[in-house]
Amino acid sequence: MSKLVRGLSLGQSVAINMIDMVGIGPFVTMPFVIGAMSGPKSIIAWLLGALLAFADGAVWAELGAKWPEAGGSYAFLQNLYGRQKWGRLMAFLYVWQTSIQAPLVIASGAIGFAQYLTFLIPLSTIEQKAVSGGLVILITLLLYRKISDIGKISVVMGMIVIGTILWLIVSGFSHFDPSLSFSGGVHDIVPDLTPLFFFGLGQASLKTVYSYLGYYNVCHLGGEIKEPEVNIPRSIFISIAGIAILYLSMHTAVLGTIPWQEAKDSKFIVSLFFERIYGHTAALVATVLVLLIAVSSLFAVMLGYSRVPYAAATDGNFFSIFSRLHPTKHFPYVSLLVLAGVAFVFSLLFRLGEVISAIVTMRIIIQFVGQAVGLLLYHARMKEEKFPYRMLLYPIPALIALVVWGFIFCYADIEFIFGALGVIATGCLLFLIKANVSHEWPFAPAKTGSK
Repeated sequence: MSKLVRGLSLGQSVAINMIDMVGIGPFVTMPFVIGAMSGPKSIIAWLLGALLAFADGAVWAELGAKWPEAGGSYAFLQNLYGRQKWGRLMAFLYVWQTSIQAPLVIASGAIGFAQYLTFLIPLSTIEQKAVSGGLVILITLLLYRKISDIGKISVVMGMIVIGTILWLIVSGFSHFDPSLSFSGGVHDIVPDLTPLFFFGLGQASLKTVYSYLGYYNVCHLGGEIKEPEVNIPRSIFISIAGIAILYLSMHTAVLGTIPWQEAKDSKFIVSLFFERIYGHTAALVATVLVLLIAVSSLFAVMLGYSRVPYAAATDGNFFSIFSRLHPTKHFPYVSLLVLAGVAFVFSLLFRLGEVISAIVTMRIIIQFVGQAVGLLLYHARMKEEKFPYRMLLYPIPALIALVVWGFIFCYADIEFIFGALGVIATGCLLFLIKANVSHEWPFAPAKTGSK
């Protein structure tokens, strides 16, 4: 039987993480964040997103170094809660959630791509849907190759991502005018701690967190990372630090170039930014680069998530056909094709704002909170067990992650909270039906002792 190949170096792992994190996210969410926080205070939402990424990244770094396997959270939840009982339920819920959420993530990038493309080419709603669906097909074709080749492609894509954002930052600060958005001085960025402020911060943070998501992508590819005990933690923190600096600088540069009252209503914030500084031709070039970034992110997202159903199938907890690897290129091609097919359908059905909110809210309880709580319980239960990597100042980062995830969940729109709880409830029902049919826990027959 063919096996996954450990062919991704540290540099390639960082590149995959960073292109996953950036994508179309910051370019389509920035106007909403500015509007939700009424101007310069929006920088607080980006800082909160960075804090959460570092704190939660510490959890992922421990787990990824300890259990570097394909599927990431699927393996983590089983090991943390026990493979025979509660761990099986948590892992099943994660796979069930991923079967819905992962295609939504891919669809969000494809829809955002089509939306930004309208700056270059006027497109009707139907034409935008055709573009988003076609992009999913294109990315699938790009991923139909060996992991070592994918690593090289990721480095090139990462250079495009970083180069574009650096161009934006340098341009913005060279034309920075604080009177445009910071006329009130320090009062513009100091929080007023009112209920309205926290509501706006909760709504804005939902979008900034979406833009940071992806710092854990290497954990999904744990079975294909060289020296994972060292390279997984390093790639997580390097990518978070790099992207946090870029996001904060980019957001500040935009606020110092475009009045926030105008920026909050722009559908093409980056295009408007470069048009304001250099003219329409530069705006066209910048838009093309943003579209390339969107393609790069979808490339990394589909790569990572295609390993989750594969990991579950090889473990006997999902349909066995998903465990198939390509006979010569050694990647889970069935998982990739099914994921792409569902994402294709979602890209035709949903709108961008709905997709982004659903993505973040749906994942908080089982995946992010489940992992942080599970790690705390595991350390309390297995005090003598060695971990290749231990987070600094344990358990403070894990506790910070839990508090911030809880804050974001509570301030999400009520329909997305009920949607997330509904996914968990239906997942529990399906697990019980499956367990009853196969006579597994909690319906396994009691063992009888022998005399």
